Amino acid sequence: MIKRGSLWILALGLIILTLPALACGLPSQTAPTATPQVEILFQDDFSNPESGWDRRQDSDGETDYTGDGAYRIRVETPNLEVWANPGRNFTDVRIEVDAAKVAGPDDNDFGVLCRYVDTQNFYFFLISSDGYFGIGKKVNGETQVIGAENLESHTAIRQGTTTNHTRADCAGNTLSLYANGVLLRTVNDDTFQEGDIGLTAGTYTEPGVEILFDNFVVYKP
Repeated sequence: MIKRGSLWILALGLIILTLPALACGLPSQTAPTATPQVEILFQDDFSNPESGWDRRQDSDGETDYTGDGAYRIRVETPNLEVWANPGRNFTDVRIEVDAAKVAGPDDNDFGVLCRYVDTQNFYFFLISSDGYFGIGKKVNGETQVIGAENLESHTAIRQGTTTNHTRADCAGNTLSLYANGVLLRTVNDDTFQEGDIGLTAGTYTEPGVEILFDNFVVYKP
């Protein structure tokens, strides 16, 4: 996967860091609201550090609750993707979350996972602090962007430290990614049918990325 001409390496020897919760740390730009017709399958404002997300820290980074209502993923190694899962299982979902970079380079990526089978097999939905996005999958350890050769840019993505509201739909064979209410891309893929959900953040050539997540909601699409 290439972003602005530089190879994005999702290292095969990823250190999986799982995260707990964060809630009040981010200003909600477009907080998800459910209508009577929309069923909430799971939600977390990360105010309870016992809500089930992984909590780990080592030299590569950290996934943990912040203690003040948010969930943190920090990545201290170049070209590394770190993620966390709450230990759930779903088929079709609509995932929404607020996320903001609080440290590190804008040349990063962050977002959500769906149909997470194991560390080598899942779908991912990413945006970056410099305005790029992509939908992709990891299959038997091999990573690819779906529907494009590389990550692409979009003006709907707020750059720098501004909070972005991300939405990812996994409905049947259709995968869609939104940023701040704007549809960025829809693709079709039938590799995975069910699995866990998750949060992710990653680095490219420069380490030190720290992303805070809040207002995580999973709806039935």
